[in-house]
Amino acid sequence: MVVNAPMEAVPTRDGPRPAVSDGMPHRQIDQQSPTEVAADLVRRVFDALPPGVHAAPSRISVPGARALVLDDDVIAGPPAAFLIGREYAHVHPAPDHSLHLTLPPDAADRVVAAGWAEPHPAVTSGHAPAGAVMVYAPRTTAEVDVVLGLLDLSYRHATTPEPEVAP
Repeated sequence: MVVNAPMEAVPTRDGPRPAVSDGMPHRQIDQQSPTEVAADLVRRVFDALPPGVHAAPSRISVPGARALVLDDDVIAGPPAAFLIGREYAHVHPAPDHSLHLTLPPDAADRVVAAGWAEPHPAVTSGHAPAGAVMVYAPRTTAEVDVVLGLLDLSYRHATTPEPEVAP
């Protein structure tokens, strides 16, 4: 699943943003992935997990959401790199197929500005880290590639320890 997509290379998403639910659960209401694109996304995410990651049912999302969870023996990044515990991302089940994941806040801002995501509603209330976003369901194979790049960035955020501050 690991795809290196520098943030500068993330294109602007075509078309308007999809409709999403107002509250919790945070769901995408339209522009869902076609069946074959959704299958490609799930296959590419979960058939080749990054090192030190396992799939599990999400501990924070709707039933059926599959999470990417950092193994306990892997050095973790900052607490803000996780949605809950060591879960840094999850894929929502059909018919949604959007994702929630964490990014460094500056990267989250750029991804939102490019039309690929929106801040998680819990960010505003302080119940989710500043970089928690909903990434919209991919509509094409090319969009799956972009989403995989965003997942890779989330993984790198989850596995990059904060620099130590000198006393």
